[in-house]
Amino acid sequence: MINQIEMKFVLKPILSEIKELYHQPFSGDRFKDYLAKLQGESKNDLALPIAGFNPMAKEHVIKKIVELENLEAEQLIANTIELFNNQLTYSSKDIFTVVLNLADDLLGAWTNFYTTDFDSKFKLNAFVTRNFCTPYFYTSENFSKELIITRTNEYLHRTMYWLEHGKPKTLEDHVVQESHVATNSNPKGKVLDESPLDEMLLFYESHKSSEEYDLIFNFFYGDGASESLAYKQYGIKNAKGFEFASFLASRQ
Repeated sequence: MINQIEMKFVLKPILSEIKELYHQPFSGDRFKDYLAKLQGESKNDLALPIAGFNPMAKEHVIKKIVELENLEAEQLIANTIELFNNQLTYSSKDIFTVVLNLADDLLGAWTNFYTTDFDSKFKLNAFVTRNFCTPYFYTSENFSKELIITRTNEYLHRTMYWLEHGKPKTLEDHVVQESHVATNSNPKGKVLDESPLDEMLLFYESHKSSEEYDLIFNFFYGDGASESLAYKQYGIKNAKGFEFASFLASRQ
């Protein structure tokens, strides 16, 4: 049992609120309403972590929200949080608010899947310092109950890792973080083909002390993603950085 001094996570339901926003006509008023939710009364801070949502999203995003609602996504997240809280032993009075984010990587002009995914996992300072946890989902995904539960656990464990270890700097730091996430949220991991594994292990051992953003990004997403963003490429054509982290977790 957790006691009164141990921190906990709580869900802030958001889907019905965002769906109502999306049913407004495309206009400056809709964008202003979105900013009011995002910034609150401060006007220059983050009151509600909904930056993953496109304020001017189109009909297909509403359909994906309905898919999540039909799967009872937020109830699944609440149940997952409750189980997670029951295992917490971190001594703090902090309460972290968990808010699902649905990023439109299909037709959202300002959302690139690779950079959004990277930032949601490795650039958490603005969220953690404000006691937020933001599990990210994407309009390109096929949703399932298993995905919702696993994704929630990943972001909960990622937040806890940040509280204890802070921002990752080197390639090794990034991989160790994701190995920790995989160990705790998906113990089975993913099995890599032997050839890509050899390639990535060699690259990792040679560059694990690097703090170069392009290199770290390339390790997780590969040359194709790097090329599409005009980032430097490192010859990792079949990069599977997250699967590599899972593989390291499976060896522990």
